Formats: sequence, C-alpha cells, structure tokens
Amino acid sequence: MAADPTKQEQEELGRLRQGIDALDDQVLQLVSERARLAHRIGEIKHGNIYRPEREAQVLRRLAEASAAQGGPLPDGAVRQIFREIMSACLALEQPLRIAYLGPAGTFSESAAKKHFGSAPALNPCGAIDDVFRAVEAGNADYGVVPVENSTEGAIGRTLDLLVSSPLQICGEVNLRIHQNLLSKAESLAGLTRLYSHAQSLAQCHEWLNRNLATLQRVPVASNAEAARLAADDPASCAIAGEAAAQLYGLNRLASSIEDDPNNTTRFLVLATHDAGPSGQDRTSFVCSAQNKPGAVHDLLTPLKDHGVSMTKFESRPARGFGGSRWEYVFFIDVEGHRGEPHVAAALEDLRRRVGFLKELGSYPRSAL
Repeated sequence: MAADPTKQEQEELGRLRQGIDALDDQVLQLVSERARLAHRIGEIKHGNIYRPEREAQVLRRLAEASAAQGGPLPDGAVRQIFREIMSACLALEQPLRIAYLGPAGTFSESAAKKHFGSAPALNPCGAIDDVFRAVEAGNADYGVVPVENSTEGAIGRTLDLLVSSPLQICGEVNLRIHQNLLSKAESLAGLTRLYSHAQSLAQCHEWLNRNLATLQRVPVASNAEAARLAADDPASCAIAGEAAAQLYGLNRLASSIEDDPNNTTRFLVLATHDAGPSGQDRTSFVCSAQNKPGAVHDLLTPLKDHGVSMTKFESRPARGFGGSRWEYVFFIDVEGHRGEPHVAAALEDLRRRVGFLKELGSYPRSAL
C-alpha cells in the first residue's frame, strides 16, 4: 500500500495543481482565440474551408516542434490533441458529413475519427459502394473506405470503384489494427461459436488455431456486426476492435490476437476534389498496359526517367470499362504531388505510352 503524502508533499501538490489550473485557463483562452481566427478565415473564403494539405502541414509542424522541444507527449498524442482542436474549430463554420463503411464500431469509423476528429457527423454505410454513392450524390462531404491491409492485401471492391467513380482521393489514413476476442462471457469456457469478418479471421488465423481450434467460425459482414451478435448470445464470441467492445458492452477475453503485430489497414479519404501540395504527398493513378512485349516495362520507365519514386504497384482485372478476359489495369502510387514538375512530366510521358490512364488524386501522406 502506498504511503500517504507528507505535509511537504501535500503543499507541493497544491502548488502544482494551481499551476495546472492557471495553464488550463491560458490554453482555453488561446483555443478560443484560435476559433475566432478560424471563423474569420471562413468569412473571407465564403466556401469550403477544409483544406487537407493545410491540416497535414499544421499537424506535421506541431509534432516536429514538440519533438524538438523535448516535449513528453508522443507524436501521436500531439497530433490527436490538435486534430480535435481543428475539428471543433472547423465545425463552427463548416459542419462536415462523413460517410464510412459501417456499422458503428468498425475500424472504418475509427479511421474516420482519426482523420477528421470527433466533430463531424458520421454516416455509416452498409457497403463500400454506398460510401462512394453518398459522396457522389452530395449526401456526404467525404467518404472513408479501406483500400488495403498489410496482412491480407488489397480491397478489390474499392479499387474497382476508383476506376469508374468521378471521386478523387484527398487523404489517406493508416490505422494499426488490434484485434480482440470479445464476449459477454467471462472466460473461454463454454463458448460455442465465433463471429468475425473474413479478413479478421484470416488476420488471426494462427492464434485461433492455437487457442480455439475447435470453435465454429462464422463469417459476417463486419466486425461490428460480429460484436452485436456476440452481445446477444453469451455462448458466442467475436473478433473486433476496442470501439465495438465499448459500443456493445463486451468483455475482452484476449487482446491483440492478430498474427502480425504490425497489422495495419490503409484507408482512403474520398471527395469531389483532391488536395493541394503539403510538402509530403502521394499521387495515385490507374492505367492499362498495351498488349505487347515489354508493356509493363513501359509503365515504369517514365517514373525512372523523371526521378519519381513508386510506393505501390497493384494489378487488377480490367473490369467495368471494356476490358476482356485476362486484361489488367495497374494501380500505382508514387511519392510527390501531381502538381510538382517531375511528377507531372512522368504522368504526361506515361500517358503517351498506355491505352488508359486515370489520375486518382494527390494527397498528404499519412503520418503512420
């Protein structure tokens, strides 16, 4: 048992708390002044005041300043604090509507909150297609959809829709995925079935084989749906994240059961526009290769010639725009903004070599 503070320690605690109270008052005053400045910017701009590149620059600068000052808060905490401040200030002028792959409690919801903060109105959609439609129809300002997982690879439906949709990528979110075993039960004893999304079952395959090899595994539409089903049946359990555990009041029987401790999902932020240059950007595009020897080599040569670094190269069957059997398109991510001369030159050179090229957008790179 810890000893009670001495009288001297109690006096010091009092002084420290008074100091914190005084600092809190200063912080409140500064946040209020920031909100007033943001309000004035909104009056001057008379329109869309959400600027993904500006937010990325601010968060990057503050994280770097904190590190340079030797601040005790980690990079992620600094970004989260100021993300919420910016989110609340923006909501005063332009309340955002964000569509995401639902239902509530999914990792897509966590990604949307990580990128936009908690101020926007979040609209869960039943399918990736519905997220695209909501933004295209103007029923949402932005959409958040998963595009790839570090363990299980690309999300094919998102890639297919990027080809046919007029929407642009204006941001990305990398979310570390920690899978938990959740249930109303207090222990593993007596459990009869496990609900989970198929991707999560695959991400936890080895752990499940070691610990719950005989348990019936039931794939469902989302981990949030798995958590809902487990909440209705004490003999069941679910694989889901912390948000779903809190939403459905489930016990955490095991934590971080994913096979890869660095398991990460990348999400895209979709809009009717992309983002301006932030200084640390990524450009995404999709193209087809002509049916001739050396065609794939021709895709890469312009990038090399113009000094553009490629970060992703993903092939996909050419669906939805006349592609015949065994024809493919290639999804490519490169470093830099398409407004930068060397990236623009590479894209123009590439366009002359391929049968089809669509620029999907330039946007700030995710911090994680």
